Amino acid sequence: MNTISIIIPVFNEAKTIGSLLQALIKVPLLNKLQKEIIIVDDASTDDTSTHVAPYLQRQFESCVIRYCRHAKNSGKGASLQTGLSLCTGDVVLIQDGDLEYSPSDINILLGPVLDGYADVVYGSRFIGQHPHRVLYFWHSVGNKFLTLLSNMFSNINLTDMETGYKLFSYEVIRNIKLKEKRFGIEPELTAKLAKIKGIRIYEVGISYFGRTYAEGKKVNWKDGVWALYCIVRYNLF
Repeated sequence: MNTISIIIPVFNEAKTIGSLLQALIKVPLLNKLQKEIIIVDDASTDDTSTHVAPYLQRQFESCVIRYCRHAKNSGKGASLQTGLSLCTGDVVLIQDGDLEYSPSDINILLGPVLDGYADVVYGSRFIGQHPHRVLYFWHSVGNKFLTLLSNMFSNINLTDMETGYKLFSYEVIRNIKLKEKRFGIEPELTAKLAKIKGIRIYEVGISYFGRTYAEGKKVNWKDGVWALYCIVRYNLF
């Protein structure tokens, strides 16, 4: 195993994308894995691209950075599908561009795969001793309810189905055909992974530095309602 592909879907993340790229470049990975960072700009209307440009013009040791931009805003799911089509790594990590998930936790997710006993690793915001920002109560309730419902349909026992920190063996993720364009990608992905015979899914506790809506948080109650639909659709049909 030589390379990890890190897909970063971004939409109006000018305030954080530079700091995120700096952190990703600096973090040393287990087994000295090479990093392939793929930024998918979902038609940002701020100056996200301006903050990315300096990194595209430089060469980094053990790190390659690529950038592509959607012509129109299509959603996180669409950005992930674009990123997956460009991956060349042995493992694939989803990394949100807003710094809610810390690159210092990447090795925690990598461990079970590198040790040979996991095909997929979810980073859970609800287990472990790592720091978690205290935020919205009803968001927490909603996340746990969606996870419970997803578990009931898929017959797996995740604690955080909606987490934005997921790592996959490329051999697993490349064979999954995804349809959801927005945040419904999370329950769709989980449902389709759970149906793979013999798949080994693990969870690890991670840090969570959540944002408020004033700070740029985008998911809302409508996405929660759509997630309910996706759980039923992709688990039963």
